[in-house]
Amino acid sequence: MSEISFSKEEKEIIVGKIQNYAKDELDQELGRFDAEFLLEFFSKEIGPYYYNRGLYDAYAIISDRLENISESIYAIEKPTEFVR
Repeated sequence: MSEISFSKEEKEIIVGKIQNYAKDELDQELGRFDAEFLLEFFSKEIGPYYYNRGLYDAYAIISDRLENISESIYAIEKPTEFVR
């Protein structure tokens, strides 16, 4: 898995969300540095779980679609006779 990284704009939005959450839900003021530190921690330690879940979900969708394609192909197969 490649390292999880965000654009400058994405990072600003996420850091703001972390700061707002800490303030609203935990009654804690977080500075930008602390919020960025938490983002890095979550990206490194928890991000792979979300990443893998996304891969599993994508695989399930693709497998389902391939099964439907296989059934559709089988449905249009022409009957054949064996000649000896």
